[in-house]
Amino acid sequence: MRTNLLNPFGPRIVLASRSERRRELLTLVGAHFDCFPVEVDESPLPDERAEPHVLRLAEAKARAALERGGARPLEDHAVYLGADTVVTIDREILGKPVQAENAVRMLRRLSGRVHEVWTGLSLVHPQDGRAVTQAVRSIVKFAPLDAPEIERYVATGEPLDKAGGYAVQGHGALYVEAIEGSYSNVVGLPLSHLKQALKLLSGCQPEGSRHPR
Repeated sequence: MRTNLLNPFGPRIVLASRSERRRELLTLVGAHFDCFPVEVDESPLPDERAEPHVLRLAEAKARAALERGGARPLEDHAVYLGADTVVTIDREILGKPVQAENAVRMLRRLSGRVHEVWTGLSLVHPQDGRAVTQAVRSIVKFAPLDAPEIERYVATGEPLDKAGGYAVQGHGALYVEAIEGSYSNVVGLPLSHLKQALKLLSGCQPEGSRHPR
């Protein structure tokens, strides 16, 4: 069993997600957690930018999991974690491609350019509803990709249902030239920021707080 370095003396985490990447990251640092996937409409609001978008969805997911968890006994010593990750370019939020054609279009757009990855994370206390909600940004430089490269990558199936159409922890690492900011944020959960958020929530702040970036 891995040593829990994330929150060794703190509460168990209830992850409001079915994301394999987030589960893998939490497992990597030995976190003690359960998964309560929830369904939340992830469509951006009209003219909504990336930062408020991921903040809104992260907290909505955490609170939805808390409400669902109310009907199922959990240990009292737990916090609910919601997260949402998007890729933006030219200030436009790119979704998760569900078809190969969508993935090809996204990768053509990212090719040879710099884009942003935003992740919102929200921790909600189950007893009093206090929340710590943050948005974290990383900047990613993509290598130039020609059409055959894009087609081969899409054919692996990896880009489907991934924010921006690639997975930096998979074959997509071949196309990422540089990252400014948190690597784990690009994967889908900024671990160092999560650790600080857990400390903030355990600090018994009276009201929810937002700490962008």
